[in-house]
Amino acid sequence: MKKRFALSVLALTVPLLLAGCDEAAKIAPEKQTGSNPELPAAKNFLLPPMQVPSGTTWKMAETPKVAEGLKIAKVADGFMHPRQITVLPNGDVLVVEANSPPGVTSKPKEIIMGMVQKASGKGGPGGNRITLLRNANGDGKTWEKHIFLENLHSPFGVQLIGNELYVANADGLVKYPYQSGETQITEPPTEVADLPGGPINHHWTKSLLASPDGSKLYVGVGSNSNITENGIGAEYRRADILEVDVATGASRIYASGLRNPTGLQWEPQTGKLWAVVNERDEIGADLVPDYMTSVQENAFYGWPYSYYGQHVDQRVRPQRPDLVEKAIRPDYALSSHVAPLGLWFYTGTNLPAEYRGGAFISEHGSWNRKPLNGYQVVYVAFKDGKPVGQPKPVVTGFLTEDQKQVRGLPVGLAMDKLGGLLIVDDAGNTVWRVTGQDSQ
Repeated sequence: MKKRFALSVLALTVPLLLAGCDEAAKIAPEKQTGSNPELPAAKNFLLPPMQVPSGTTWKMAETPKVAEGLKIAKVADGFMHPRQITVLPNGDVLVVEANSPPGVTSKPKEIIMGMVQKASGKGGPGGNRITLLRNANGDGKTWEKHIFLENLHSPFGVQLIGNELYVANADGLVKYPYQSGETQITEPPTEVADLPGGPINHHWTKSLLASPDGSKLYVGVGSNSNITENGIGAEYRRADILEVDVATGASRIYASGLRNPTGLQWEPQTGKLWAVVNERDEIGADLVPDYMTSVQENAFYGWPYSYYGQHVDQRVRPQRPDLVEKAIRPDYALSSHVAPLGLWFYTGTNLPAEYRGGAFISEHGSWNRKPLNGYQVVYVAFKDGKPVGQPKPVVTGFLTEDQKQVRGLPVGLAMDKLGGLLIVDDAGNTVWRVTGQDSQ
């Protein structure tokens, strides 16, 4: 009965919302990418502009589209909302399956917006588990599938350090003993560190990256609201990247003011920490561009008080001009509302030379912009450790050309032992593999 009522409310409400929030974007995405994005004046909305494609499924033998010189194949499907992926030293692949934990929805607007987003396939049930994929014969094509780890709590980030597997749940960092070659872990976890959680856990995903020497773990913790509407007290140790000491579990804020930092990675040439960040909503279809940036220790990146340096967000009370003055401008804009969730610096040789040395970024896609933006995997070239040029669409076709239906949504990225690019598709419950046209 409750589900039927919710669907009835959705059917009645969504057309009204979409009709009432019909302002289209006026700036082309290419003008909002790179080091100097065009930023219009902010606007205020009771509800933000929305355009929501309906969710559909991949048809038999249907795949995303890839750029010339590449090919794509399905590795495995049938997952329960896969989100992140990591490749172990022996070549096994771990796929993290999860969605948001049960929690409190604090405002009618959040209820409506949640229902709208679920209509596009973003709200599928999560498995609260990790599945292991094994390419036993080394051909990159035939993959075994094993349930590796169960009974997790909305996991997202996963990292292996030595013989210990670290998992970032929605509210805490835990570890498990790991032996190379095993296809299941049954031992109970050991708690390492608490992470911000609670009944309101707005950005529940906790991205995770180990330091090169394995002594530290970096955790991306998103804000607990769009723009502090749940109170500044709810933002304690949020919109931050935390540094966790592996030996003791002690943690500190490494960098702050990053609304939702995901896809943490080390840039291979300089060794610097980089992240992709989801910026704030509800001030226009052309604001605010999401971005990719190097992350400086002890730096502040603006949220919630400002964006792109000193562009003040007038909605926040009280204002903090002292922090706005210190806010660092991000390195590279990705255009507004693309929702970047995955970042991978490609160091292999399987893909053509034009894709080596730069970064792949998965764009989960907009719901508050018309026309829609994102819904693709792009490549950004790097030179001397810095991004250059425009993003190049590499994997597309998740969204239909008329923008009415979405087949899949790209999230986590990784490189397998043969140099293939692995892409997690959470709406399609699939893992895809991209290789060079003439490669294995």
